[in-house]
Amino acid sequence: MRFARRSFMAGWAAGILGAARGARAWEPSRPIQLIVGFAPGGGADLAGRAIAEAASRFFPVPLVVINKPGAGGAIAAQQVANAPPDGEQLLVGGGSESISLPAFRDLPYDPKRSFRSIIRLTRQPLIIVGGPKTRYPDLPAAIEAARKNPGEVSHASSGQGSIYHAVFVLLSQAAGVELLHVPFTGGAPSLQALLAGTVELAVLAPEEIAGLAAAGQVRPLAVASAERLAAFPEVPTLRELGWNVVIENMKGLMAPAGLSDAAAATLHDRFRRGMQEPAWKTFLDRTGAMDGYLDGPGFQAAMDSVLDALRASLKRA
Repeated sequence: MRFARRSFMAGWAAGILGAARGARAWEPSRPIQLIVGFAPGGGADLAGRAIAEAASRFFPVPLVVINKPGAGGAIAAQQVANAPPDGEQLLVGGGSESISLPAFRDLPYDPKRSFRSIIRLTRQPLIIVGGPKTRYPDLPAAIEAARKNPGEVSHASSGQGSIYHAVFVLLSQAAGVELLHVPFTGGAPSLQALLAGTVELAVLAPEEIAGLAAAGQVRPLAVASAERLAAFPEVPTLRELGWNVVIENMKGLMAPAGLSDAAAATLHDRFRRGMQEPAWKTFLDRTGAMDGYLDGPGFQAAMDSVLDALRASLKRA
């Protein structure tokens, strides 16, 4: 009996070790496409290009960033959700297409079931900014103007139902005002409209405005995070201004549901190594984005939590 038990345990251990080795055996055979649902130059695009550069030496095939802007990131998300689960198409997701659009409307994919999350790369604070032609010295002044003249104060977003739009929806509800929404296809076009004076307010990520803010071309007015940001210590949070609105963006990599354990493990481990590279550290330092590492299950849980909270908030409104 003891011999049989030892034989069983040895076989069991060998099986576990074999499975562990098999989980690292997958290799991509074609270039891996990182699909970005927004225009070049925005936060998702910058993160996708930065991790592609940083992790490229750990892959035997090229990492190629492809922009598929439109519908607040839903076009790109649908493409990846419908792709073969072979690890060769990954969504740069975790933002609008994952945690805000599904709270506003039905989509042709399920944000909780259509994907297998691989790794979270960043947490991205969201900042309400005014442009060079904005009439308001601070956010309370803009909100007061909107209270007196509903629909007069305009703001940009990266699309109807996008996370940038969600910030203003929640702020409008909290402040009891009506703002004029002007949607674009990404953070970069929103920023261009702000600089041109087409709109007076926008929500953007720190990496999208860091240089312009330092040059005085845009004016950070409020942060949607729970605490002030080290890069903008003088900018108050929305909570400090009296509106209980807390929401952050996040970016990571997601594959179609059905991706094998072997492929998921290999992708996670190699992109995680990329996050240790100087090129990735430089990206974080240059843009003000925060290292937001989570493994695949942790990333999915974080997205689900934000989506559930936003759905509950909109249901109460």
